Amino acid sequence: MKNKEVERQISILADRTVDLHSVHELRGKLERSLAENRPLRVKLGADPSAPDIHLGHVVPLNKLREFQDLGHLVVFIIGDFTGMIGDPSGKSATRPQLTREQVMANAKSYQEQVFKVLDPEKTEIRFNSEWHAPMTFEDVIRLSAHVTVAQILARDDFAKRYAASQPISLVEFLYPLVQAYDSVMIRADVELGGTDQLFNLLLGRELQKTYSQEPQIVMTLPLIEGLDGVNKMSKSLGNYIGVNEPAREIYGKAMSVSDALMWRYFSLILCMPQDEIAEIKKAVETGARHPRDVKDELARKLVAKFHDEAAAAQASDEFKRIFSQNQLPDDVPEVALAGGKTGIVDLLVNAKLAPSKGEARRLIEQGGVKIDDEKVSDIHAEIPLKTGMIIRAGKRKFAKIVLS
Repeated sequence: MKNKEVERQISILADRTVDLHSVHELRGKLERSLAENRPLRVKLGADPSAPDIHLGHVVPLNKLREFQDLGHLVVFIIGDFTGMIGDPSGKSATRPQLTREQVMANAKSYQEQVFKVLDPEKTEIRFNSEWHAPMTFEDVIRLSAHVTVAQILARDDFAKRYAASQPISLVEFLYPLVQAYDSVMIRADVELGGTDQLFNLLLGRELQKTYSQEPQIVMTLPLIEGLDGVNKMSKSLGNYIGVNEPAREIYGKAMSVSDALMWRYFSLILCMPQDEIAEIKKAVETGARHPRDVKDELARKLVAKFHDEAAAAQASDEFKRIFSQNQLPDDVPEVALAGGKTGIVDLLVNAKLAPSKGEARRLIEQGGVKIDDEKVSDIHAEIPLKTGMIIRAGKRKFAKIVLS
């Protein structure tokens, strides 16, 4: 009976993974877990480099929730220490370091958002400054003695940057070791990460052996493409869907996903069974269903996952009203401004329709700005303000001007 349960868990846990080191070791850990009635300790680390969690983070969070549903414990490590170092993880440059205040503000936001997916009763939140901050320089040197430069340079992104004579700081060399030490300190049975984290996760296995611990199982998951369909989802690239965004934003962004990409969202974000996805694909290919209707289903399910069914239905209805019937949203935000004339770029920024002047200029040049349904294409245009004026920026952002 126990063997059947072990195989059932492996079938669930191995699904949608890329790397699994190894199935044999995972089977052994699960067998002991059931025999001893001891849940596995499943680790995921996240550096709070930005305040929001997006769908790219949801891929490993979904897998963690599967572990929890099978009775295991998630140890979610917030890298408040490593977040101030910076990990390139396949990028061509060092990530900017954050201040302690920035990291802690982002960490607070992370804690609130992960429980949109995880079960708080089966989650242990840890901050890695707990064990890294008290370390002395002697401790760091002793820890560093366990890893060679050749091992670190085996990491693909480091090797490429080194070959291209691009700078790599010693701090970055230490980062994988610091992350690996987290596994030692929490005695991880399993560690999850994206495919770009494989080297760091495997180093955790090696370091655990050095400390006479049984090495963790390493499990990597696919990196989800962002709204552009090309690059990894990233807030810095603006191609993301945040789990804390308003329902209409999640819905509208999901509707902009390409027909080819939406299947990966169904699989990796919504965890829909592959046979169900295959049926929907077939219906689209035969013309039985229109891709737009399938995308509406995707968008509704995403909103329902992070909000609720009522919000999903409302977002869908509003989207159809705005884009099919060219009507306004029910609740256009009002922005109080002084009267007179103002430049269109400043207007977009002051109305909070663009985060910066550069982004405002880009929106205008791409034809994404309208005032009272008239397109504005001149970035130098002076706009006379009046109460009731409706400004539209892009597909989903609106503001109504109220003179103060």
